[in-house]
Amino acid sequence: MRAISQNTYGGPEVLTETELPLPEPGVGEIRVRVAAAGVNPTDWKHRDGTIPYDHGLPATTGWDVAGVVDKAGPGVTIFDEGDAVFGMLPYPYEPGGYAEYATGPARAFAAKPDSIDFAQAAALPLAALTAWQALNDTARVTRGQRVLIQGGAGGVGHLAVQIARHLGADVTATASAADAEFVRSLGADRVFDYRTTTIGDVLTDADAALVPLTGQTRLDSLRAVRRGGVLVSLLGADDAALALAGERGVRYRSMMVQSDHAGMRAIADMAATGALRVKVHSTLPLSSAAEAHRLAESGGIAGKLVLIP
Repeated sequence: MRAISQNTYGGPEVLTETELPLPEPGVGEIRVRVAAAGVNPTDWKHRDGTIPYDHGLPATTGWDVAGVVDKAGPGVTIFDEGDAVFGMLPYPYEPGGYAEYATGPARAFAAKPDSIDFAQAAALPLAALTAWQALNDTARVTRGQRVLIQGGAGGVGHLAVQIARHLGADVTATASAADAEFVRSLGADRVFDYRTTTIGDVLTDADAALVPLTGQTRLDSLRAVRRGGVLVSLLGADDAALALAGERGVRYRSMMVQSDHAGMRAIADMAATGALRVKVHSTLPLSSAAEAHRLAESGGIAGKLVLIP
């Protein structure tokens, strides 16, 4: 099968198309004929060695896939051959989405809704699961609570705004002025321009905050959360953030996304009803994986990039 592999860490040029053996699904696994593979920031952070691959090199990157079940391994009962599915391969241990076929635990996947195409489905799992696990599982957002989403137009952020709204929250988001109307269209009640507004000056009583950023933005976000509230960080913690959280009485949680069948089913249900929409910037052929990384790393795109084998 065709796959995008790398033998060394480095820039996008280390991604090369190669032929690999067709993988066999193990116990509890399915093999998916990949129709689309999502591109995420963690892909290029692994590619350049910022986050080394758990199993070393050579490696085929990518965790988000959508396609059709080609073969079911022993013990699989929830999918049959021919089913359309989408999901996130076990993160960060088992990448392999940039390929014609991928294998992974059956319960890392959900049935693809008929209302979305494979490109949209492939753009959802890692980012949507991150937002769902942060807001639903970690912050335990309930109806009527006040939620802050930093980076409301970003890959995780634009999905988090919709998920927070789905959970019944009052949503405040930050975005650039150019993206403000887009973020409002997703359900944000208020949108502040992060370039001109310090969020802690205009919001001090949020019950929960989702923060995919570090540095001053994370500290400002802590000042926006009420005593007893929770801040969920997607990029770990540092001494300054932990000290300020303790001083303000804010619960500080660092999280990493995990494969999650129940979460994927919730995402599928929201996507099926139109409650969750992903913005796909463009699709590129699998052979253009390096170009996709160059585009994404440049920061000049709006939405997700998707590779098509």
